[in-house]
Amino acid sequence: MADFSKQWCEQNDFGMPGDFDILKEADALQSNSYVSMICEGYGFNAIGKDIENNIMLAFHNWQDGTTKWVPYNQIVK
Repeated sequence: MADFSKQWCEQNDFGMPGDFDILKEADALQSNSYVSMICEGYGFNAIGKDIENNIMLAFHNWQDGTTKWVPYNQIVK
């Protein structure tokens, strides 16, 4: 089943509350850690915090096997 974040649902007027809240998930994390969580809307597969406690979202490139961590505020506007 596809999961969508609260933020994606609000940003795209999806008509549902979302399956999880990115900010609540990130709040539970310690710095320099992450939790696997997929948002089908934004396309990320993990929520993390860097060493300075900035919220980061992981995007996996299935073609070359790399993962790119992007700051939350660059994705959620």
